[in-house]
Amino acid sequence: MPVVSLPYKYLERLTGADRKTIIDRLPMIGCDIERILDEQVDVEFFPDRVDLYSTEGVARAMRGFLGLESGEEEYPVAPAKIQFTVDENLKDIRPYLGSAVIRNISLDNEAIISLMGVQEALHWVVGRGRSKVAIGVHDLDKVTPPFRYFGAPLTRKFVPLDFTEEMTLAEIMEKHPKGRDYAHIVSGKPVMPLIEDAKGNVLSFPPIINGELTRVTEKSRNLLLDVTGTDERAVMTAVKVITTALISAGGTCEGVFVNGKPCPDLTPSIRDVSVSACNKLIGCSLNADEMAGVLRSMRYGTEPAGPGVVRVRIPCYRADIMHDWDIFEDVAIGYGFDNLETMLPRAPTLGREHPIMARAGLIREICCGLGFQEVMPFTLSCDDVMYTKMQRPQDSRVLRVLHPISEDQTLVRTDILPLLLDLLRINKRRELPQKIFHIGDVVRSLETSQKMALASTHPGADFSEAYAVIDSVCCEMGLSYDVAESSDPAFIDGRRADIVVNGKVIGVFGEIHPAVLSAFDIDQPVSAIEIDLKALE
Repeated sequence: MPVVSLPYKYLERLTGADRKTIIDRLPMIGCDIERILDEQVDVEFFPDRVDLYSTEGVARAMRGFLGLESGEEEYPVAPAKIQFTVDENLKDIRPYLGSAVIRNISLDNEAIISLMGVQEALHWVVGRGRSKVAIGVHDLDKVTPPFRYFGAPLTRKFVPLDFTEEMTLAEIMEKHPKGRDYAHIVSGKPVMPLIEDAKGNVLSFPPIINGELTRVTEKSRNLLLDVTGTDERAVMTAVKVITTALISAGGTCEGVFVNGKPCPDLTPSIRDVSVSACNKLIGCSLNADEMAGVLRSMRYGTEPAGPGVVRVRIPCYRADIMHDWDIFEDVAIGYGFDNLETMLPRAPTLGREHPIMARAGLIREICCGLGFQEVMPFTLSCDDVMYTKMQRPQDSRVLRVLHPISEDQTLVRTDILPLLLDLLRINKRRELPQKIFHIGDVVRSLETSQKMALASTHPGADFSEAYAVIDSVCCEMGLSYDVAESSDPAFIDGRRADIVVNGKVIGVFGEIHPAVLSAFDIDQPVSAIEIDLKALE
């Protein structure tokens, strides 16, 4: 989860409350305080609340929670004047762009730091390390509209941020620190995404680096926002979060025509929710007026919609609201968890550890003892990661998401190992060796079971290492096993083996196939193990 730094002076100025009151109440809106420093407090928010990744967003929420303001904030958008075109040659590379203009803003150093912080947090949480979404903020007064987002050759030159000399796009990807970090996202593409103005000045090379020409400083008064990516919904979420934060910082928003369509859309969405359903879920006895008042303190707009029903206007930046229960959760937060009545369970029970969890705990202890680090990959994945890159046939029992919000989250995972390889891809530039494992639920059809997987990457990772690890794991678990020739296409033929217990294949281990490593953009050998724990029952 992202850690957000909140400077006291800026936070107090935006909130209208003193730092002690703010720090005392911050945990009640859903965050953990990481550290309290002399000049700032560092807090950790859940990934779903991307609107709280800036000082402006936290201040907006706190003003409502502390009773200093009530109801939704309005975010007017002046008619669009500036044109942005997106060329067709980016259709299969990074096809989506969102934009906005922020006028008459005054940014001090703390506001600029907050802006940079929300950019990086969104890059990580929404943008999946910039692969899905990349954000640029530019000094509009230094460039000339209209703007063009197009695919440029590697020989195109401009001065990247923090440099003084022109570099080609190829040189940026090779020599610039950000280029080395993010070149893998666009490497191998026929053209590179680029944003330029009417005079040919380069604003940005997304998702790598902005141009030095449009650097935002304390003297900047008019800003141009560009958000590019591969997922339209994620792109527009980032646009809304940053635009509303900059409006809260004192700017005004002006629209931008993107291929003739005005952007951004900051209008709230509407949902009618049941008061009785809310009371039943959170254990309150609120009436419609009381519930509406609590929601206004959480910065929603409300109005009656019939007996026992409240019509809720959901702010545009609340991308996490997908179900009535998400609103009910905010009712509980606004009402105050400390105000909920406590009671003993009506049925006295004696608890004990579930056998599945006991076994998982033993395996965790063994894996950690062997030098592996536990990781927590996502439960949702996609066909590309789960099957295509693994060279495995699709599981006919896969459970798909009916209305996925992202092309990366279209199904519930059926295996663990592909997710570990994806994590190794993300961390490929970290120090080696990397040895990771995970034990968790997988779903086939509507049945949930458990799998475990281990992966190790370094120059010497091979079949022998995987064999030694599985032997140690089975020995410590008191499990007698045999090995047999495997046909799993994710592993190298001749360097793979099935794990057999009581005549039943429970897993596979060996050295990952080079084609799989290439698909995951991993440049070191990987030895791996995957076991179906249900097969041990």
